[in-house]
Formats: sequence, C-alpha cells, structure tokens
Amino acid sequence: MAKPQKHSKPQKHSKPHGRNDLKPKTKSSKKLKKPKQKQPQLPPPPPPAPELLTTASQQLQFFIQQYQSANRIQLSSLELESFTDACIVKLSESIPQDVNHLSEHMKASFGSSWKEALCKKQLPGKSCEPGSPTLLTISLSALRSLELFRGLKAFTKECPAAKLFAKHMKVEEQVSCLKNHVNVACGTPSRIKKLIDMEALGLSRLSVLVLDMHTDVKGYSLFSIPQIRDEFWELYTTHFHQRLLNGSLRICLYSTIDASNFRRRMKGKSEDDE
Repeated sequence: MAKPQKHSKPQKHSKPHGRNDLKPKTKSSKKLKKPKQKQPQLPPPPPPAPELLTTASQQLQFFIQQYQSANRIQLSSLELESFTDACIVKLSESIPQDVNHLSEHMKASFGSSWKEALCKKQLPGKSCEPGSPTLLTISLSALRSLELFRGLKAFTKECPAAKLFAKHMKVEEQVSCLKNHVNVACGTPSRIKKLIDMEALGLSRLSVLVLDMHTDVKGYSLFSIPQIRDEFWELYTTHFHQRLLNGSLRICLYSTIDASNFRRRMKGKSEDDE
C-alpha cells in the first residue's frame, strides 16, 4: 500500500529590499551642527569731541571764513591784514556764555565805562544821536532776541532798551521808540536793516555788536539758516564791515561755537549748490 505523499509547505519568498525596508537613521547617528556663536556687537564709536573756538584769533578766523563763504569771495592777503584780533571781543572762559550771564560779559566788554555806556540816560548838555545804541545784539529769531533782551534787563532800569524784531512789533512803534535815547537794542537782521535804511536806527554810538551763536533744538543758528544768514551778511556788508575794519566797532560771538558743526553744514551747502 502506497504511503500518502507529504505536501511540503510553500516556501516564503523574500521580498526584495527596497527603500522602505531600510531602517531610519536615528538622530543620534547624524552629526549635530554646533550653532554659530554670534559675535558680540561693539558699541558705536563716541562722537568726536567738539572743536570749540575760544580764543580771539580762532573766532576771527571762523568769522572771516563764514564771511567769505556766504559772499562767495576770497579775500586777498592785503584785505586779510585789515582784520586783527582786536576786532573780536574776548570773553571770560570761566563764565558761562548763556542768557543769564550776558550782562556780566557785557560789563567786562565795556570796562570801567559800562554804566555810562549801557545804563545812563542822556546827560544834560551832551548832544547824542537819538536811537543810536552802544550795544546791539542780533539773533536768528524774535523769540531768541527776546531772551537776550531779558538777559540785559539789568541795564534798562533808567534807559529802556529797544526791541527790533517783527513778531508782535509794528515798525511805527519801533520808530517812535528810537526817537529817544537808547543804549541797548536787540533784534533780527531783517528788521534791523529796515530801521537803519529808514534812518530810525542810528549807528554813531555803536561799539559792540553781539552776534548770537546759539544753536536751537534743530541745530540751526544765525549762520546756518539760508534766509536769515543772507539777510545778516547783507546787513553786515552794508553797515558794519567798514566800521569793523577802522576799529570803531567790535564783534562779540556769543555762545559756544563748535566749528565742526558749521563745517559739516557748509559742506552740505556746497554739495547742494553743485
């Protein structure tokens, strides 16, 4: 009797290895990149130290530079010889140059004659041109002129000072004021020139011209606002330049002057003109 045949179990066919059969690599098998370390940021460099002009010689050179630049001229060596350090009022470096100390600086500028020149009324028997101050301040705005006016209040108890600016002041009122004896006047270039041209403001007694170098919050000053600057230099050239050269007038550049600020502004102005 034949033995029953044993059926062999079907063989399992191995599947071809594909990508899905590869074991995924664990994170530990990858090389971790070290994060780049940020370089520490260096603090910005400090601003350059201000180039303050304190000596009469430095201020005179600065004034001449501004004069030449504004008028687009180059003075000859002979013309430059007419400018001396005596043209500039030398202020004390130990006293701040602000509104509160303006009267103190002006006393020193006039020396022993300051009371007669700045405070006294016209003396009987002495002829004096009315409306001719001995001290005149020029500022970039009416508001700043008023501040300087208040800084000179100590001189105005006997003889009132004149306000020579346009804001809230009519020309007729200023002409009326200048018909009297005046020692001190404060104003802006445009109105001062107008009153001189009208022969209301006299210059026969003028000995100190204060140019306010104060810089406002926007960085503007008497020499940097184009319209005000041009009005001033027209006034100066017409009425003050020759008096400065012949020694009858001195200029006081009042407030701290940082030459680097002016130099940057003049550079920007020259680039705009090209």
